[in-house]
Amino acid sequence: MSFIATPQSMHFAEALPLISGAAIRDYTLAYETYGQLNADKSNAVLVCHALNASHHVAGVYEGEPRSEGWWDNMIGPGKPVDTNRFFVIGVNNLGSCFGSTGPMHKHPDTGEVYGADFPVVTVEDWVNAQARLLDRLGIGQLAAVLGGSLGGMQALSWTLQYPERTRHAVVVASAPNLTAENIAFNEVARRAIVTDPDFHGGHFYRHGVIPQRGLRIARMIGHITYLSDDVMNEKFGRQLREGIHLKYSTQEVEFQIESYLRYQGDKFSEYFDANTYLLITRALDYFDPALRHGGSLAQALAVARARFLLVSFTTDWRFSPQRSREIVQALLENRRDVSYAEIDAPHGHDAFLLDDARYMGVMRSYFDSISKELA
Repeated sequence: MSFIATPQSMHFAEALPLISGAAIRDYTLAYETYGQLNADKSNAVLVCHALNASHHVAGVYEGEPRSEGWWDNMIGPGKPVDTNRFFVIGVNNLGSCFGSTGPMHKHPDTGEVYGADFPVVTVEDWVNAQARLLDRLGIGQLAAVLGGSLGGMQALSWTLQYPERTRHAVVVASAPNLTAENIAFNEVARRAIVTDPDFHGGHFYRHGVIPQRGLRIARMIGHITYLSDDVMNEKFGRQLREGIHLKYSTQEVEFQIESYLRYQGDKFSEYFDANTYLLITRALDYFDPALRHGGSLAQALAVARARFLLVSFTTDWRFSPQRSREIVQALLENRRDVSYAEIDAPHGHDAFLLDDARYMGVMRSYFDSISKELA
């Protein structure tokens, strides 16, 4: 049974300097909290979200029974991240389209919708914004920072940008940077959006249209990469849509997998913002903490003081176990305390969101150990 979640927001008038050299001011961050902050404020857990998620991490909204948070199986009373023991915070990143200031909001100087003029943001910028929110909440140090995929990159970056504020980092199905193949997938998805006739250079809001065709294709490309070949074959195989026979057409939707991908693309294009998609995939591309250290991840991680748990999944080819092991090796070279679990799961990259018993067991055990430190 899920609990009732309450969306909150916090406004920041002061400018936030960005890695690009730009800045953003008069911005708002949407967030949610679950559980109670203890007396010495030592039980806070920050959850960082992936590409198309938000601050709504757990629970349901009142009167909306099908509104479970995207990690509701992981976070809540009695769950692996137990909100009877931890004060959990979910923050929607700048540039997103789920409540925090983003491209669909108005520029404070011009009064015009940002659109394509919204500044480029990076993982490091998101972490700095999250740190400001924690300052406002009076939280000096996190018991843990937790994230999967792009959220895992943020968790890793927390240990580098604010090493003294991060006691534990849990990095799930993530990587120290994107491979060329991953950047290529992102670029094809972006090109689908920017070449949509309704994109209008990113200022489609002025024209009262949405580049839905481009968003549909971008989502279809992304969704293919989140699933494993085994899962797609098991779920769809070469099945035709119910009640149809081969039509020998280049235009018709005949296979079940085609129908499924189109459904996912249609649904995504109705709620996600095109400029947000461009911004967030660029942030993924840019993340590379080793870059400023001559390509040495070990040197980049030398400043980290946190204890780490890394989790990967055998069939995740988007963020393969090898990428997690790179982080583990770099931490070991720095003699950091690190635990690593490689879960044999068939679900591909999406496994980090699903109820695999071994995965949930690892997470529960690790957060149990953190809880004992607080006792």
